[in-house]
Amino acid sequence: MDWLNQLEKIEALEDAEFDAGLIESFQARADQVLKREIRFSTPTFKEYESSELSGCGKNSFPAFSITAGGCALNCDHCQKKILEPMIPATKPEMLDQKVRDLIMLQNLQGFLLSGGSNKRNEIKYERYLPVVEKLKHDFPHLKIAIHTALLDEPAAKRMESAGVDTAMMDVIGAQETIEQVYKLDRPVADFEATLAALTSTNMEITPHIVIGLHYGKLLGEFNALDIVSRYDIQALVLVVIMPFYAKPGTFTVPTTTDVGHIFLEARTRLPNKQVLLGCARPPGMHKRVTDAYAVMAGLDGIAFPADGALAACKAIGRNHHQEHACCSIKLGADKVTKAIATCAA
Repeated sequence: MDWLNQLEKIEALEDAEFDAGLIESFQARADQVLKREIRFSTPTFKEYESSELSGCGKNSFPAFSITAGGCALNCDHCQKKILEPMIPATKPEMLDQKVRDLIMLQNLQGFLLSGGSNKRNEIKYERYLPVVEKLKHDFPHLKIAIHTALLDEPAAKRMESAGVDTAMMDVIGAQETIEQVYKLDRPVADFEATLAALTSTNMEITPHIVIGLHYGKLLGEFNALDIVSRYDIQALVLVVIMPFYAKPGTFTVPTTTDVGHIFLEARTRLPNKQVLLGCARPPGMHKRVTDAYAVMAGLDGIAFPADGALAACKAIGRNHHQEHACCSIKLGADKVTKAIATCAA
């Protein structure tokens, strides 16, 4: 079975341009790819619907921002736009009340805690950790994920003690990207030190790598993969830069071929870890091709999959399932308690 020929039969991908050589590289690893089930994650960070999968109409796994839409860094790639869909929780009591209301009214199974950074790429969660601890005490089933930004080991230990289940942070592998895109005076070593601090805890650690973060060009991605490969992480989440968040003319869109090569490299370097495609990536046909590459590369999960992703699974013979939770939360079948929030019947 030729994978490229199978893709060309999928209606949602009929106008797509694929890299035949890249697909050949994917298919050469078919024995490794097809034994991995892929998870389609559809959390309620935003409305979602495709021709193949349905979203969930309830706030089953929302994201909260402790700074609302505020961020002191205001990085070139984001311009704070990624915070806009999140639920504001600018005081600890707001987070506590909103979570409890959602548990009572909508059977909340978990949430993501995030926020904008200060000028040192730190998020001050200290006031919120007692709330997290009390929520975990009162509702042990809750799965809580947190965007950490940069931190030290004592801060990581405090998150662990509060009951945070999953911690995630961006790993940047190029000093030029830190200085020019983030406008941040911190070395690459601080990002690795944060990952080291997080992996010294018992939390599930899911670092993120943004493909094309340096104005749409590949620069530090391979070094970031080197860094991640040195630590005992739970999963790696890959996302793709989204230029429409940035100032016009500052970013290009990474080619789908470049993105696909990073998928292949990540899968090769982390053969025994979960590698996931996260929420952020360019829309339209770019997303459809990207998601098809993720399926063929053997990634373990895709958040908000594009039309054609499910068909691509069927075309090459990969098993799949759908869950309404953040892709960074581990939902393996070996877990007794799963953060799965199902839609109403």
